[in-house]
Amino acid sequence: MSAETKPLFGWQFLKFLGLGAVAAGANYSSRFALDPFMPFELSVVLAYLVGMVVAFLLFRRFVFGDAGDGTWRQAGRFAAVNSVGALIAVGVSSLVARVVLPAIGWELYPFSVAHMVGVMAPTVASYLGHKFFTYKPKKPKPA
Repeated sequence: MSAETKPLFGWQFLKFLGLGAVAAGANYSSRFALDPFMPFELSVVLAYLVGMVVAFLLFRRFVFGDAGDGTWRQAGRFAAVNSVGALIAVGVSSLVARVVLPAIGWELYPFSVAHMVGVMAPTVASYLGHKFFTYKPKKPKPA
């Protein structure tokens, strides 16, 4: 199957989800280490950065591959896509923790539940950003 006929959400997306879950685990668990030292939203941002490093390494190696224009350029694009994802994650986490869960009377680990929802929120947007921007192979320049 050529690159043009591959399904948008096929095997590659499943690998992205699986390895993304590993990176999300690093993100989610690191927040608990950060939480005692800072406000919730800041701990979510820093935990997101931990997850980003893990995700970049795993996605480059096992999901998308090297785009062919250098690790630092690829990492810059990865950071740009994940900046959007981080805004989504922090916004959703804060909204769920401070508005949604109190509105429905949820009292069982509200910040942990909110953070988990926030980590999952940017999944599809991140996949598409990485597929078509971060890891998109560079076309060779004509001779």
